[in-house]
Amino acid sequence: MLSVDIRRDFPGFSLEVAHDFAMEGITALFGPSGCGKSTLLRVIAGLETGARGTVRLGAEAWQAPGRRALAPHRRGLGYVFQEARLFPHLDVAGNLRYAERRARQVPGRAFGFDDVVAALDLGPLLGRRTGALSGGERQRVSIGRTLLARPRLMLMDEPLAALDLRRKAGILPHIARLPQAFGVPVIYVTHAIDEVTQLADRMVVLSEGRKTAEGPVEEVLARLDLPPATGRFEAGAVAEARILGHDRTWNLTRLEVGGQALEMPEVDLAPGTVVRLRVRARDVSLATERPRGVSIRNILAAEVLEILPEPQTAFAEILLSVGGVRLRARLTRASVSDLGIAPGSAVFALIKSVSFDRRALVPAGPGEGEGTPAPEDAPPQASETPVQRSGSALHIGE
Repeated sequence: MLSVDIRRDFPGFSLEVAHDFAMEGITALFGPSGCGKSTLLRVIAGLETGARGTVRLGAEAWQAPGRRALAPHRRGLGYVFQEARLFPHLDVAGNLRYAERRARQVPGRAFGFDDVVAALDLGPLLGRRTGALSGGERQRVSIGRTLLARPRLMLMDEPLAALDLRRKAGILPHIARLPQAFGVPVIYVTHAIDEVTQLADRMVVLSEGRKTAEGPVEEVLARLDLPPATGRFEAGAVAEARILGHDRTWNLTRLEVGGQALEMPEVDLAPGTVVRLRVRARDVSLATERPRGVSIRNILAAEVLEILPEPQTAFAEILLSVGGVRLRARLTRASVSDLGIAPGSAVFALIKSVSFDRRALVPAGPGEGEGTPAPEDAPPQASETPVQRSGSALHIGE
């Protein structure tokens, strides 16, 4: 565990957080701009000299009251900033080799230059000057250089914030594979829900300098008391689903969620593959009887678990269970009243749109279920007209 219990005061703002970060997978440090995410990352890295409290990796004290803090370069961390910060006088290969020469020896981290180049698809870039790279290419090189220093932990501070959706889509799958491919845990700062759902195993939510939630992504995003931190427009739930098969006639893929079938535009993944679905609350409607004669194809039997009216607004948030899988719906309070629903009510969830994360959640090698990221500058395909792309997700309609 990386145990943090710190306080950092600024004029008009204070950050006070106690949390144990798991040293595996990807943990998203999430919250709105100005909530203290980047400051907390800097405290962990030893770059915030005004912070008070403790930072420990296992029994190793990086910072503790009454003793000198461990210098940043001695913590064995890799830090990826919003800006790539590459050496302009070196080409891509030179930037990577510089980090490799300075790498610390970490037991169990036997990967080298060729492994990193292959994993991040950097081969075509090796002879290019950094000034000739696109934003996404620069960040991939930056991540590669950080990996080649063989860190014990990678800290990533909104590394995709400056990229457009297409370039972000090209780099997200590379980041998602880092812990499995290189054995390096990641703490990833972001205020973008789509990045959390596509990358993270766990998330820590900050608001106004305080921790407001923590836990697996699926559990945290299902909570109804967090919309001010997560954003009401993007509020929703994340669920795992298993691919059942494909309908080649209509170019549809069938999935199983909570023991029920769901359809979406066809994706090139094998039956049995487990994927992550993101369903926004605003894309779910409710009915007390199974509708007939409607174009929405995904109608799932559900139970109402919780209803949270929003004071001073027209809306209410509803938490649902679909065979044990949690979803959310956002209705007007008038609709809740007219339908007469309450906790325990049996309803039907009409899912108007689903985002599909192309990262398979089960172990998969190349060609066994993981989507291949599109080239950063690839033109849109005409065949994708019915499907709206956002990042590496697919939004399906009726």
